[in-house]
Amino acid sequence: MPRKSDGSGPWGSSGGGGGQPPFSGGGEPPDIEEIIRKSQDTFKKMMPAGGGGARGLILIVLAAVVLWLGSGFYRVQPGEVGVELMFGKYVKRTDPGLNYWPPGPIGEIIKVNVERTNTIDIGFRGASANSRSVARDMPLESLMLTGDQNIIDIDFVVQWRIKNASEYLFNIRDPQGTIKIVAESAMREIIGQTRLEAALTSERQQVQDGTRRLVQSILDSYGAGVSVVRVQLQSADPPNEVIDAFNDVQRAKQDQERSVNEATAYRNDIVPRARGEAEKMIQGASAYQEQVIKEAEGEAQRFLSVYETYKSAKDVTRLRLYLERMETVLQGSSKIVIDQDGSGSGVIPYLPLNELMKGNSQ
Repeated sequence: MPRKSDGSGPWGSSGGGGGQPPFSGGGEPPDIEEIIRKSQDTFKKMMPAGGGGARGLILIVLAAVVLWLGSGFYRVQPGEVGVELMFGKYVKRTDPGLNYWPPGPIGEIIKVNVERTNTIDIGFRGASANSRSVARDMPLESLMLTGDQNIIDIDFVVQWRIKNASEYLFNIRDPQGTIKIVAESAMREIIGQTRLEAALTSERQQVQDGTRRLVQSILDSYGAGVSVVRVQLQSADPPNEVIDAFNDVQRAKQDQERSVNEATAYRNDIVPRARGEAEKMIQGASAYQEQVIKEAEGEAQRFLSVYETYKSAKDVTRLRLYLERMETVLQGSSKIVIDQDGSGSGVIPYLPLNELMKGNSQ
């Protein structure tokens, strides 16, 4: 917002730089002719009588001029910037140290502190350091509408510094008031794009950073000569009228999250075990399948080999098959050999060679 020319000049009370007009008495500027006349009367009273009056007057005028010119020296302290004006018009900035500029009413110096961090409270008014009063809430500034159509009560602080003294002094009329309005507008825009729960919890830092960038962008477009250092949220809560209901909702959500976490933990415990059991059963079935297949293939191969032998020697193969089968059948039974053609009892003694072999092995 450029400063309009309304006759107040760069030293107006809202100019924000601490500069004062050369004639700070208020009202109309003094009459130059009246000042000259009074000065002449004063000089006449100071001059001694006689012919040396003209010479003395010249000396006094010269001394006054020297003193006036000497008053143009000024010192800019560390952390400050001097702004030099010539007949009320900006000329240049000066760095800390001893400098010289024509004194008033020709020239003027405005000193601006560019290292001090200034603070603006929005949504509340903080108590002063020497006062016991508590911070006052400002609902017209703090109540805002979120992106999901809920109301939130936000108090925040804007910290800023002067980065360009000439722009700060002359481009906007009320820098502090402008920064306050811009910061409030930017916060409303950012909150209007953010859900209530996110603004209260997970996205507080994003809200702060986004607001700072937006405020800086707007002030740069104004040529305010200001650098926004930080936007800090002091509090972000639902309005007092609904805060109890909101807390109940939050507790219910916490209970829900706890139940979900417990169910998730149980699932993470039971599912891997079930998968392990299933994998074990699958591997067992696969092993049994492989065993059965191999056994069947072996039986088939043995049958085919016997069949090939049978085709080449049927009698021998038939007898061998008979003997092998009888050996298998009679292997686990008690055996008695009877000779039907003998003249004796018909029972032939049988020597259990297998049992004898077992006893010898022990």
